Amino acid sequence: MRADSPITAPLFSSPGALRSAFETGLSDLLTQYDELGTFILALANAASEQHLWDALREPLATGFNRFACSMGARVRAGLVLDDAQDDLQVFRKLLALGFEKLSATEYRQAGCWELQYNPLRSLRPARLTDSSAPGISIPFNADDFNFNKPFLRKEILWQGWLAGRHAALFYNKYPFIELHGLLVPQPRHELPQLLTQRDNEYLWRLTGELSGTLPGIGFGYNSYGACASINHLHFQMFHRERPLPVADSRWRHNGGGEAYPVSCHGFNSPAEAWQQISGLHDSGTSYNLIYLPDRVYCLPRKKQGSHDHAKWVGGIAWYELAGGFTLFSREDFERLDKGDLESELSRVSLSA
Repeated sequence: MRADSPITAPLFSSPGALRSAFETGLSDLLTQYDELGTFILALANAASEQHLWDALREPLATGFNRFACSMGARVRAGLVLDDAQDDLQVFRKLLALGFEKLSATEYRQAGCWELQYNPLRSLRPARLTDSSAPGISIPFNADDFNFNKPFLRKEILWQGWLAGRHAALFYNKYPFIELHGLLVPQPRHELPQLLTQRDNEYLWRLTGELSGTLPGIGFGYNSYGACASINHLHFQMFHRERPLPVADSRWRHNGGGEAYPVSCHGFNSPAEAWQQISGLHDSGTSYNLIYLPDRVYCLPRKKQGSHDHAKWVGGIAWYELAGGFTLFSREDFERLDKGDLESELSRVSLSA
């Protein structure tokens, strides 16, 4: 950490410590809880990396068979299935596939862009991403899905004081990037998914402080209308060795000579970033953000549902605008090329 950093949690002390806590937590979820929701979380996270899948495949297969037998027995006995409806819906789809058809996520490059074949993520509930968004925010509603629901507490990887605010770090139930978590600042404050200047300064400071021991740290943010699925303030944390395509020096927003396929602005201070973000709020324009150490990218874009997109697109959020594409069909994964990806990005750009 930097000398003045208040972050002391062992979890953030090194890439090895973060990975160890992440992987141990997944194993614990499998052994300590006999619940369908935690099983699905462990399954999807294990499938995100081949070595995790290899390590956890046997207990996952055992758990899959146990839940399949339990569900069948309860149905035959006429008992109520009291698991969360989202989890029941996902598990029925998994049953239709069969465990033997599941495998770890596959990755490849198409030019500078990264693609992944990640069929498990296609099973996630759509929530807000499946509806049109007339503005830039809606009020927080405690009755809607949010991170204060009691059944989510077991999905917390870590919680405590972090760079001046209390925060909770959840596993992402359907991950698509390395060591993928959901950081929720002050969850009990019931803040909607609407960034404030204080939030922007906090993420800038937090990213910088964490970068002292986690140099590949970053956070993604989806505003309302930009494929945010939960209206409860949160940021998508990741740690990776390879930079995201949006950070490549070839692009004009990084001082290079090539135009990025979608409108993108890079800022070297939180004040500069906020000047644009506040203007987007005033105009009701949705956007995505990527926070990296000493750099934040802001990508104003068309609202979800306001434009046509290719059938292979599951949604265009911060990861897609940063140059990564999650695909649910092996055929699409194998056939899509650089031109297909750049064309799809240009569709969401306000300048298109």
